[in-house]
Amino acid sequence: MESVQAIKQRFGIIGNSPALNRAIEKAIQVAPTDISVLVTGESGVGKESIPKIIHQLSHRKHNKYIAVNCGAIPEGTIDSELFGHEKGSFTGATQTREGYFEVADGGTIFLDEVGELPLTTQVRLLRVLENGEFLKVGSSKVQKTNVRIVAATNVNMFEAIQKEKFREDLFYRLSTVDIHLPPLRERQEDIHLLFRKFASDFALKYKMPTVKLTDNAIQLLIKYRWSGNIRQLRNIAEQLSVLEQNRTISAETLRSYLPSTGTNLPAVIKTSKSESDFSSEREILYKVLFDMKSDLNDLKKLTMELMKHGNVKDVEKNNESLIQKIYGNANDEDTDYEDTTDTPEVISIPEHNQKVEDVETNLDKYHFAEEIEEEETLSLQDKELELIKKSLERHHGKRKLAAAELGISERTLYRKIKQYDL
Repeated sequence: MESVQAIKQRFGIIGNSPALNRAIEKAIQVAPTDISVLVTGESGVGKESIPKIIHQLSHRKHNKYIAVNCGAIPEGTIDSELFGHEKGSFTGATQTREGYFEVADGGTIFLDEVGELPLTTQVRLLRVLENGEFLKVGSSKVQKTNVRIVAATNVNMFEAIQKEKFREDLFYRLSTVDIHLPPLRERQEDIHLLFRKFASDFALKYKMPTVKLTDNAIQLLIKYRWSGNIRQLRNIAEQLSVLEQNRTISAETLRSYLPSTGTNLPAVIKTSKSESDFSSEREILYKVLFDMKSDLNDLKKLTMELMKHGNVKDVEKNNESLIQKIYGNANDEDTDYEDTTDTPEVISIPEHNQKVEDVETNLDKYHFAEEIEEEETLSLQDKELELIKKSLERHHGKRKLAAAELGISERTLYRKIKQYDL
């Protein structure tokens, strides 16, 4: 069995991070077996190196190794790409085509971004993992394949399973062995080493002197977050190698190439949505409409009670909770349904020649007087009479139809007609 250092030199892996060494050790140990492996880690950490190590150290190394980016293949054609198709199985299928699982028989398939697979394809892949069988698109003939699958993803698989975007049974079949590659920010001792390697490679590629960092620039490089990981570090090294005339890079120059990531201070993030939160304006509009409909139904019910009984006091007493729901507290200043038959107290306005003492006395009780215009409203009886008249006119005096429209019995309508002498 080769050592970790020998594997790093063979596959061009740079770094001495304990987490990186542990990932390579697991790859070396699992390589001689046919166990399925799931490589996890953020985008740009170099997950594609692990499947190559596993394949080259396995007994399948003389057979095919195929890397497939599942996220780059359209959903409509991914089944055809993986499992092949028969001639005429769909529009454009002018001839029979072999899929990757048929071509790589006896070898290894690396499924990169496996978390992006459609659910229908996940079912097919699960069958291959269980018994090595698959069907071509448009075919009813079951075919066998002997393929080792190494998958990789930067998706949080447990969240994907919870959201029903990934099958739980497929996850456990793929992740028989889980190899996690750490992000670059957790490998601070490797950041400058990687930068020097990239700077040297680009100097050789573009035939120019190698760029070097000052001490302050090295500290800035190490403390930066590197959301894009090794891929982002490589791009920064290439930009500096090509664009900078001065081959000694200061911290100020390096900072101009680093995207701003904001503050590194911790923040409290609310992960769960409360019941009152809305995901769209449409949901807000629906809630407003439903509330309006509920209030309208309550008003209809209250109006019907008034039409049936006619006594405001009794209706108010029997429907106290309903009135409070519609208009609020009965003691509020904005309450409209209280009986206002009492004679209001008149505030006298003093003449210009009245004494100041008299004015102050009148204003002791009322600090200010505000003139309010109230709209004249019809009484409930007038409204009821108007509704009955209009309904009878619409139905040409047919009491049965008019009663049905008003929501009352024909007998009650007859009594109302007698009451109002219609």
